[in-house]
Amino acid sequence: MARRGWTVVYGGRTPPPGGVVAPDERLSWPRTVGLGGQHVIAMFGATFVFPVLMGLNPNIAILMSGVATALFLLIVRGKVPSYLGTSASFVGGVAAIRAQGGDSAAVTGAILVAGLVLLVIGLLVHRLGAHVVTRVLPPAVTGAVVMLIGFNLASVAATTYWPQDQWSALVTMIVVMVAAVLLPGFWGRIGVLIGLVAGFAFSWFLDLTAGPITAPDANGDVSTHLRVDLSGVGQADWVGLPPATMTGPDGMEIAGWHLPTFSFAFVLLVLPSVIALVAENTGHVKAVQGMTRVDLDPYLGRALAGDGAGTALAGLVGGSPTTTYAENIGVMAATRVYSTAAYWVAAAFAVLLGFCPKFGAVVVAVPGGVLGGLTVVLYGMVGLLGAKIWVQNRVDLGHPATLIPLAAGLILGIGGASMTVGSFELSGIALGTIVVLVAYHGLHRALPADRRPGVEHDATAGEHADRADT
Repeated sequence: MARRGWTVVYGGRTPPPGGVVAPDERLSWPRTVGLGGQHVIAMFGATFVFPVLMGLNPNIAILMSGVATALFLLIVRGKVPSYLGTSASFVGGVAAIRAQGGDSAAVTGAILVAGLVLLVIGLLVHRLGAHVVTRVLPPAVTGAVVMLIGFNLASVAATTYWPQDQWSALVTMIVVMVAAVLLPGFWGRIGVLIGLVAGFAFSWFLDLTAGPITAPDANGDVSTHLRVDLSGVGQADWVGLPPATMTGPDGMEIAGWHLPTFSFAFVLLVLPSVIALVAENTGHVKAVQGMTRVDLDPYLGRALAGDGAGTALAGLVGGSPTTTYAENIGVMAATRVYSTAAYWVAAAFAVLLGFCPKFGAVVVAVPGGVLGGLTVVLYGMVGLLGAKIWVQNRVDLGHPATLIPLAAGLILGIGGASMTVGSFELSGIALGTIVVLVAYHGLHRALPADRRPGVEHDATAGEHADRADT
């Protein structure tokens, strides 16, 4: 285990073909540092893109991802190698909070509560056993929730980001597609980062050749402006604490570190994302279990609790929600090195990077059109991962007791329908999730046993709801 050190294997040198480095083992420190750097690059693109989409500070998100990863490794006692990056599953709920006038403090307050809920779920699973996840959240339900979380964001990509510069958005989207699909191995895994850099460069090229663009900004206000504004980069320090949240010259909030505020209505908007986090973490544990051939079910509750604690801690200081990352599973699958020492190194790198304000200023300068190209791919991938859960677990969509509640919940959630009782409102993802969860279990219980759908297979093979994070 990490706290007792790691056993050096293969003389610290690169493992021979077929050789495996277990979580409690390591190679030489120079090689371990190199592996840690690979994990940072693998998680990097999505971990700082999603905070930008949620209107939160990317520096703090990167820093807290490192802190959350270290906390996770301690809680799982070094048995589950994982990096905790920013979760895509919260983007829809956060968009709904901001649409209702919530600021960053309200957003992170809701994130903190969601993290605490996941922490409690983790403690229950640890006490009762991993099977409770399958019973409460069967694949039909988790797939539907993940799907509506992704597809609910379609209008954000199409009406907020894409119109800011359709040509930069188109080029970015194409580069992400080509890089993620056609580039081999590691390069394909950072397709989002490659697309972002290419889109940034293309926007800068358009500024030099075609001049300013007349287009709406993120608030829908039309003006003539350059696509790339790097004025904040020159003013930012190379080393320093992330800034506190402040109000800019235009009266708009500039997110930094801050303490959260709490609203019950806003908390409800992000709670469905907890279901996605349960699926993501369970999928991660199952994937690592398959690669290492070690029974990790006893550590599922710890993994859920670790992610919950990391998310709550990040929300406390203005950071983004966290989740386990499939990109880093890809690095492990490619290298066959599962050493948690590499993840401790990655966590340290992330914390150091978080204390570079100049990096944060560069991220904030990403043009809206570039985000448009990224989001049409990322949001769609989140949605289709819900369908992947159904396919992998052979969910019987031909049975009306499964098909009908899922269909109703998806349309309510994706379409943004709402129900108001007095001053209380349920809408979008929250309403759709409740309909799916309650109607699915209610209808199945109401049916005689001989008329229920066939037993579904392993529930959470969610294989990561944020596999938007390529």
